Amino acid sequence: MNVKILLEYDGTAYCGWQRQKNALSIQEVLEKAISSVTGENVHVIGSGRTDSGVHALGQVANFKTNTRIPIDKLPYAINSKLPDDIVVKDAEIVPEDFHARFWAKSKIYSYTIYNSKFPSPIYRRYSYFCPHPLDVDAMKRAAQFLVGIHDFKAFMASGSPVKSTVRHVQRLEIVKQGDIVKLEMEANGFLYNMARIIAGTLLDVGTGKRNADEMPSIIESKDRFYAGKTLAAQGLCLVKVNY
Repeated sequence: MNVKILLEYDGTAYCGWQRQKNALSIQEVLEKAISSVTGENVHVIGSGRTDSGVHALGQVANFKTNTRIPIDKLPYAINSKLPDDIVVKDAEIVPEDFHARFWAKSKIYSYTIYNSKFPSPIYRRYSYFCPHPLDVDAMKRAAQFLVGIHDFKAFMASGSPVKSTVRHVQRLEIVKQGDIVKLEMEANGFLYNMARIIAGTLLDVGTGKRNADEMPSIIESKDRFYAGKTLAAQGLCLVKVNY
């Protein structure tokens, strides 16, 4: 049977989702845990490859298994073999041709900025610290230029091998609550480092380094040089995958 699982994880200790030869990945730890409870060699397919240090509230994955463990008990069985920073929150049987990556319609990522005079020990693993005042309204204006179907080549890490750099950003919202400024973006797909580069560019607008009206020309340039820096991985979280 084909099993779809919902995952939450703290990515701090891992090299990212994908297996690596010389570093520990979420995929490797998860496959070992599932294999341990099913007695099978299992290959887990993730909805996407979160980078080193990136977190997830709603990563989705699937794998094939012949286990007799009831589907409602499977998360408990797998979690008993997982470290505390990875948790399977749900499991369900899906059609044999379901593919966590190829069936995904959109993904929602959030980027958290901790905006205060002093850093927070509590939020240090889950946010980017910015001690400068932020013009959140300017960031919101700039964000709206990114909504829609565009070529996001300027917001992709250089050297990424993709067939097309066109993506549809369906939503890009910015909310400030106390010292937390949260960017939430939904798109039909994200290029390599796209979410973190968008966050870095919008941060530049917030600190006054660039004007909100520069966004269209950055998009049109299709040149990574003109966008902002890639913000640190710990501020990024995969919130949800829609199917």
